[in-house]
Parts: sequence; C-alpha cells; structure tokens
Amino acid sequence: MLMPALQPLATLEHEGEFATRHIGPDAAEEARMLSVIGAASRRALIDAIVPRSIARSAPMQLPAPLTEAQALAELKALAGRNRLLKSFIGQGYHGTLTPAVILRNVLENPAWYTAYTPYQAEISQGRMEALLNFQTMVTDLTGMAIANASMLDEATAAAEAMTLALRVGKSKSTTFFVADDVLPQTLAVVRTRAEPLGITVQVGAAEDAGQADAFAALLQYPGVTGRVRDLQPLIDAVHARGGLAVVAADLLSLALLVPPGEQGADIVVGNTQRFGMPMGCGGPHAAYMATRDEFKRSLPGRLVGVSVDAHGHPAYRLALQTREQHIRREKATSNICTAQVLPAVVASMYAVYHGAEGLRRIARRVASYTALLAEELKQLGFTLVHGEAFDTLEVATGDHTGALLAAAEAAGMNLRRASVTSLGITLDETTTRADLTALWCVFAGREGAPAFDRHEAGIAPLIAPHLLRSSAYLTHPVFNTHHSETEMLRYIRSLSDKDLALDRTMIPLGSCTMKLNATSEMIPITWPEFAHMHPYAPADQQQGYALLNEQLCAWLVQATGYAGVSLQPNAGSQGEYAGLLAIRGWHLSRGDGQRTVCLIPESAHGTNPASAQMVGMQVVGVKCDAMGNVDLADLEAKCVKHAAQLAAVMITYPSTYGVFEPRVKELCALVHRHGGRVYVDGANMNALVGVAAPGEFGGDVSHLNLHKTFCIPHGGGGPGVGPVCVAADLVPFLPGGSAKAHGVGPVSAAPLGNAAVLPITWMYIRMMGTEGLTAATETAILSANYIAARLADHYDIHFSGNLDGIQGGGVAHECILDLRPLKDIAGVSAEDVAKRLIDYGFHAPTLSFPVAGTLMVEPTESEPLVELDRFCDAMIAIRGEIAKIEQGAWPRDDQPLKNAPHTAEALLAADWPHAYSREEAAYPVPALRRAKYWSPVGRVDNVYGDRNLFCSCVPMSEYAEG
Repeated sequence: MLMPALQPLATLEHEGEFATRHIGPDAAEEARMLSVIGAASRRALIDAIVPRSIARSAPMQLPAPLTEAQALAELKALAGRNRLLKSFIGQGYHGTLTPAVILRNVLENPAWYTAYTPYQAEISQGRMEALLNFQTMVTDLTGMAIANASMLDEATAAAEAMTLALRVGKSKSTTFFVADDVLPQTLAVVRTRAEPLGITVQVGAAEDAGQADAFAALLQYPGVTGRVRDLQPLIDAVHARGGLAVVAADLLSLALLVPPGEQGADIVVGNTQRFGMPMGCGGPHAAYMATRDEFKRSLPGRLVGVSVDAHGHPAYRLALQTREQHIRREKATSNICTAQVLPAVVASMYAVYHGAEGLRRIARRVASYTALLAEELKQLGFTLVHGEAFDTLEVATGDHTGALLAAAEAAGMNLRRASVTSLGITLDETTTRADLTALWCVFAGREGAPAFDRHEAGIAPLIAPHLLRSSAYLTHPVFNTHHSETEMLRYIRSLSDKDLALDRTMIPLGSCTMKLNATSEMIPITWPEFAHMHPYAPADQQQGYALLNEQLCAWLVQATGYAGVSLQPNAGSQGEYAGLLAIRGWHLSRGDGQRTVCLIPESAHGTNPASAQMVGMQVVGVKCDAMGNVDLADLEAKCVKHAAQLAAVMITYPSTYGVFEPRVKELCALVHRHGGRVYVDGANMNALVGVAAPGEFGGDVSHLNLHKTFCIPHGGGGPGVGPVCVAADLVPFLPGGSAKAHGVGPVSAAPLGNAAVLPITWMYIRMMGTEGLTAATETAILSANYIAARLADHYDIHFSGNLDGIQGGGVAHECILDLRPLKDIAGVSAEDVAKRLIDYGFHAPTLSFPVAGTLMVEPTESEPLVELDRFCDAMIAIRGEIAKIEQGAWPRDDQPLKNAPHTAEALLAADWPHAYSREEAAYPVPALRRAKYWSPVGRVDNVYGDRNLFCSCVPMSEYAEG
C-alpha cells in the first residue's frame, strides 16, 4: 500500500475552513457554472464585469482567518473583558427573564431568525400571526386603537411620533414640548431629528406642557425618576391649546397603571425590552407605536392586518404598503425599512406565555419590592424625592451620593446618578430578596437585612388608587391558552411550520442578500457577557464591547476604503440618515447652509429620497439610460443648474438594476467639481467587498447593512445594523463626533445601537479573512451570472453589461427578469409567477422593484449549485406552463399561475373545477413528491385587507369553519 503524500501542517490545520462552509459551490460546481456562463475562470468573469477603473488598489488588511472553534475562543476572551454587575440603572433598560422555551425555540431558532420581512404574505403567516399578537398586546396594554409591528427603539419611536404629530395635527406651531423627566437618550435623539426639520424642542416640567405653544407634547409614564403622574389633566391642557399628546410608556407598568389611552393620549410609544429580550448593551429591542384610529394611514413602520385568502379564510398581510418609502419615496411617512421583528416576536411570545395574570403578577412583584425598599430606606433615614413609584426610586443622598455609588459598585451593583445629590434605583423582574438585602446593606453601611417579615402579608404599591388599572387586557384566547411549556412549544412550532425561511429554502430576494447566518456566528449573542450589559453601565465595565467596536470599525474601514465608521445606527435607514446628517453638518461648518439639493437617480434604493427629506434636503431626480446607468448628461445638467445649492448625490452601487456602472468614478468627480458630496448606498456591498471599495473610487459616505453583507440575520424584518462610513473630513460629523459646530447628535437610543448582534459580524469577518471575503463576493457575482445564463433563453434579462461571449450578458450580484411581455401574450403577471413559485417551494424574488412587472433575483454566495439549479428548473418549468397558456391548452383565467398558491385543503376538496389537474397544481416537478412545502393559505386579497383594515388578533369565531 502506497503511503499518502505528506501534507504541510498549515494545510491540515485548515484555518480557512469556514469559508468553504459559508460559500455554497465547491471547485467542481464552480467549473460547471463557469462553463454555462462562458467564462474561462472566476477571475476572468470578475475582470469582465467589474470595471477595472474601480478595482481595489490593494487587498484588505484583515487578520488571518480562524476556525470556528478558534474564533469562538478569541471572542469569548474579548467578552470576558466586560464586567457584569447587577443593574439597578433603569433609564429604559431592565433585567428580564427570557423563558427558556422562547430563548431556544425563537431567539436561537433559524426558522425564526433567518426569515425575511413578510412581503410575500402566503409564506409568512406564522411570523405575521406573532406580529399581530404583538400589535394586540401593545393596543391592549396602552389602551390605544391601533399599533404597528415594531419600531427601532424608544428614542427613535418618540422622534417618529414627533413628526407624525406634526403631519396629522392641526396646530400651526413648530414647537415640540418635551417633559424634563423624559429618558435623556430619548430627548437627545428627538433633538437630532428635530433640528434639520426646523422643529424647536422646548424642555420643561411636565406640569407646564399645557402652557406651551406646541403642536405636541411628550410625557414619560412613569418618568425617568420614577414619578407616576396623573396624565389626564396634563393631556387635557395640551389638547386645549390645540396640541397632541405623545406618551412614552413603560409597558410592564401598564399591567398595573391606568393606560395612556384611557387618559386621552393621541400617540403612545415605548419599548418592549423587558418582555423577555436581554438588555444587550442597548439593543436590539422592539419599540412600539400606538395611536388613535384616525392616524392609521400615517403610521410609520410595518403594520400587519387581517384579510381573506382566495378561499375566504382569514389570512394575514402587511397592510397599507402604499405608505412605504419604496413607493412614496420623498413623500413617505418614514424612511424605516428594517424594524425589529425578531425581538417583537420574542416580546409577543412572552405575553402569550405569561398571559394577563402572569404579567400582572410580575408587575405586582416589582411594584411591591419597590414599595418595600422605599419603606426600608425611609426607616434608615433617607428621603425619597417622589412619594409615588412603580419600579424606580429617587433617593436624596446629599453629600453621600458619590460614596454610596462607589459602595454599590464595590458590592457588585450599578445605581443611577440621578443628580449631584440623589441616586436612582430601578427594580425589575429579576430582582430578588437577596438583591433587596444587598441594596439595604449599601445604604445602611452595615450588614443586615430589610424587615421582610413585616411585609409577608403584602404591601401596597406606591401608586395612587385612582391610577390603578381596572380595565381588562390580553383577553384574546391566544394569551390565555399556551401557559404550559408543552402548549407553548407546540404553538411556536405550529407558527414556524407555516413559513419559509433560509433553513428550508433559498430566498433569492434581490437587494436583500439572504445569505447564510452560520450557527457559530449566532452562538455568542446569548452569552451573558454580551446579553446582560446595560448600555449606560460605567465605561470601565464595558471594555469588551469597546474592543469589539474598535476592531469591527477597523475591519469595516478596510472593507470600504473610508477613514471612519460609527456602528450606532440600528438599521440601514438610520445609517443613511446619519450619513446625510454628516454631509449636512460639513456643509454648514463651511458656511454653505444653502446647499440642500440632493440628486437621486431613478436606480437608487427606495429609502434614499425619504432619508434626504428627513434631513431637510430637496430631492431632485436624475434619469437613467436604457442600459440602467445613471444618465451622466442629465446628471451634469442638474449639477450645473443647482451648482450653488448642490449638497450631495445618492447612488446605489452596483445599482438596484443589478449593473456595475462603468463611469462611476467620472460620476463622483462630476459631483465633487460642483461642490457636492457622494453618498454610495451600501445596500449592494455584497458585490464589492474585497473587489472594490467605495471610499477609493470616489465615495464620501456609505452606510452598510450588516444584516445583508455581513451576516446578521434578517429576523423576519429586523434587527439590522446600519454602520455609517465616511471620508476623513467627515469623521467629526459622525453621530456624537468631535465637531465643535454643527456636529451630529445621536441617531439611536444607545451609544452602540444594536450592540448585542455585533458579535455576529465580528465572527463572520474573523473566520473569513481577506481571501474568504473576496471569494464570497466573487461567488455571489458568479451565482447571479449563472442564473442569468440559465434563464436568458426563457426570460429577458432586463439590464446587463451586454458582454460578448457571456451568456446572459453579464450582471452584478443580482439580475432582473422582465416578465412584462408575459402579461400581453398570456395574461400572466409578475405576481402570478411569484405566487406560483410558492407551489415549487420557493420564496419569490423581489417583486416589481426596482422595475414594475419584474422579478429581481439575488442568489448570494451561500447557495450550493443544487439549489441554484432547483430554482432555475422551477423558473423554466413555470415558463413552460406559460407556454401552455399561450398555446391555448389552459384558459387565461383558469390556470395554475393565476390560482397559486394551492393549499392542501383546496387540492383535497371533492370538487375540482379547474382546467388543469390536481397533480399539475401540486407536483409540477417530480422532486416535490419527496419534499413539499404546502402554503397554509391561498392567495391573499390585498385590496380587501386595506378596505377592511383590521390589525389585531382575529376572533376565534372566524375560524369556526376551519
């Protein structure tokens, strides 16, 4: 027997092994794909498609890749630099106990965290039911008429409430009143958002809200100091002056307190973090917004509603989508694209699991412990600043404030310095008798314990009797059924089984980058060192997060070619906003306040004009040519016309049309010559990493989507992270930057935004290294070109490079299939094809964006060839079905595409009145007999859902027939 050849130890150690796990096609599959495309090699394909003028000048300088085990060990050591103390800081962030059944089966379950925003309603019924539960939970607890399906955080929700009130209110004022006991981070974000819009923020005592000449007033309930006010007289006074009342309410407190809706509030915002989602150094958490019914068509963010399917059964869908930024552009109600769906699901499941009685018990325990601690502190001789409280006490500590703060820290606890002479203590669900004893010892200055025996029979909360809630909440059966773990586990599973996520199929959504979210990347997010850190804990306790931030920013600088990065924006939309604020601040610092024109091509991402409008810019459109490129002649004409007012151009690169524009450097230089800055939207950065860097080819600002390019999962529509990356002269204008004049304030509630998911991106980059990340980009482009090549004989590839010898013409990392001709020849729409793909077991590509009547396909680098072929085979088979309609074998009004998706119930019905067989409906390709996804509902009626808007849990009587 021949001895095998010796291999170098480095080969056997295989430190780059993760890249081969992350990237789908192996070498043999890559060769087959290249042969179909007509390219000699992957390198030759990239050189032909990516303009040589923008190719990187040098490789990224990143650490050599580690194996999964090595990377986890290194990150664990980094996490160990965080020092966890028991938090009594409060200020909107609380300890919480995530039920294990929710932690394991939702937060750590790829069926939930790898799903996409539920635009395709039929394959999203499970998560939309969970979101409808969330909306019902919020409306019940707040006493409001309607709520959306989550906001990014409480501070940005308050800022959105401010602009909503300005739009829908009748007051002519441009002043927004903010009570002085609103959370300080909320006030800071509100100020950031208000200034570019010309809104004056007036801060004063809550009791003075009714005296302000303001279009709206923001009140905190309870206040940051813990005070529980009667809101009714304050709200009445605001209304009497013609203003609207916005209340930021703690959701757990509303299990005991009279809800804001019963006190006249017009808009209620807040956070659901304490409903099972760890603090995570500030995020991600699902904030909420609830309003009066008459504001529903102006409500920002996602809204899940109830409609009916083709068979008349109740079915969920995203309602009122005509409000959204990809349709209304600069007239959109908000630039929010990604929200916080996964944390919203966790919060809703927390409410389902505990029910009204469980929430009431938790709230009563917190309130009772707060009252007990207050009594014991008074016995020790301390004075409370306020006599009423739910979970927070402000203790007058005089000259002893610093000493007590230090003593608490020495004992393993963090308190909040409320003022120079007082300390804040906030209790939560995790507070125990041992915690109360530890607090008592700090304030007593000696060993001992509170007199628990005096209170064993119970203690009255520090809440005025008329502010105690009497109205019912969470009465729907869903909140009163699943209280055993067996029931809860099966309920969660029943919902996830209804949906398509990456754990079941490729999700080829263009401009969305639905790539692998590797398990090893996800593991660290629930490590206590990351999960249980308070965002306002002392800096010396957050050294692990500080190093994580430092390393990630340095790596993203390498990837983008920029000089500085802020990780604070907690969504791509907020990264866009922060980037435009940086450009605005830079112009103002130079005395160029008149530069407010933002040029945006037709091929730009849909959020761009909405973001520009939010920073006070005037949007001017720029045409694209027949090849999908920005029309440089039109751009130059607009630059000349607006030379004195030009602030910026916003482009997406590669464009949303799926092409690398060859003259992008010329475009950047043109804008720079006329005094503008270049914003390169990073939505399609998955086609650039390691290949080209926007900071090198002329960009001044980009935001990234870590939930696209850098592997944070989409979570069914959030969380996301939208770092903003800038050129050197714009670094002082990053959020919280060093600019002394016209600096940019915070854009998110927490300094590090959605900090708890940053370890995912850290793991991805650390395991991939320079070569792995570059290979991922090149493979993403290869895969898109393979799909274009296979489908080019069956569908028109709408935009391509028209490269000689390249089947499909050559595209970037995504391609657009033009289905508009099918409408004329067969009566088939792009939506019909999208719904028919469900019968084949696929989530449809992006429908009718950026071009109506098309499908935009982005396969990513993670899909293996077998899955790419399965998708191509499905699309080719569907084209064959369309041919049957063309030939008259099937009538236009009764064929599988028009009736898709087909449910098992419909196929088993005794009557089958269609011109095609049940087999043709259910099993259009043989492989479906072995593995078949069944849509839980038929095609959802969008028009019915908007005309009959219903956005809370469906009465059980609606399901009587089922």
